[in-house]
Amino acid sequence: MSKKLLKFQIILDRDSLLYLPGQVLAGRVLLETQENTAVLGLYFHVLGECTVNAIKATRRDKSYDKENYIDFRMKLLDDFDNKPILLSPGVHCFPFKLGLPVSLPSTFLGQHGWIQYYCKSSLKESSGITHKNQQVFIVLNPIDLNLEDPLLSDPLEASARHRVGVGVLGGTVRCNVGLDKRAYIPGENILVTGEIYNQSNVTIKAVKYALMETIQYYAHGKLLHQERRELAAIVRDRIKSGIRDVLQNGHLTVPPLPPTNLLGCHLIRIQYSVCILIEPNLMERQVALRVPITLGTYPFRRDEENLQQWVENYVRYPATLPVSRVPLLLAGESG
Repeated sequence: MSKKLLKFQIILDRDSLLYLPGQVLAGRVLLETQENTAVLGLYFHVLGECTVNAIKATRRDKSYDKENYIDFRMKLLDDFDNKPILLSPGVHCFPFKLGLPVSLPSTFLGQHGWIQYYCKSSLKESSGITHKNQQVFIVLNPIDLNLEDPLLSDPLEASARHRVGVGVLGGTVRCNVGLDKRAYIPGENILVTGEIYNQSNVTIKAVKYALMETIQYYAHGKLLHQERRELAAIVRDRIKSGIRDVLQNGHLTVPPLPPTNLLGCHLIRIQYSVCILIEPNLMERQVALRVPITLGTYPFRRDEENLQQWVENYVRYPATLPVSRVPLLLAGESG
């Protein structure tokens, strides 16, 4: 920044920087000059895009893909008669306003791909110097669970038989899990019941009921990479051969996360599930049972609540969305 330019900022009208699709993105570009400054123009650019990038030396062209959601440009100050514009010393404010498209996917930052939104501004001086600045903003595309399949509000039970070990040293582990419903929002507790019956000849040294996130990255229509992450877990004691372990009134708290499936994005998919993970002696951890769930933004509304009460009591937006994820690979799974 030159000595003439003391301040160059993009200021949005919301301190949280959080917007919903269809809302108005408004703010101002603020300049403060120390002395008379001749400029050729002040330009403003709003950009929203998804990038998937998992470069492999032998497949570079197929390991990268990109799609755009916003690409809006405007001139906040322009030399219409091809003559420099003289900015006097002091503060100069240039407002902007833009209606966001209604189909924007939520902001997401992952290991192999991301969805980001930001404003850019550039100021060109007649001397040839160009000043640049940018400001990130967050988009949350909400899922209203009241508009989804009514079955999502019903309890769910699932069971499976999982084989561990080999031959006489192995056997079957019977798993049962129950959830109070099939869809949740961040901040809610998933109420979990379960039973593990170890019918094998192997001691199960660790059992987890875990909330898992699965992220799939696509490029040119093909699955490029998959990663899984454990978000919350209930840990149980070891289970010896012939013993049952019963879980009652367990709960998994849903952290702040983007909704299921990143509506509007075709390159990244997100799914959530509750899994039973078992770790037999001398073996790797395994997924014995996986139950898909939906993660939304607006919770189910009780019959006695009117809409205004429901909004005031329950609808909350996360101030920020997760910015980093560490993948968790389980036995028998690959990226």
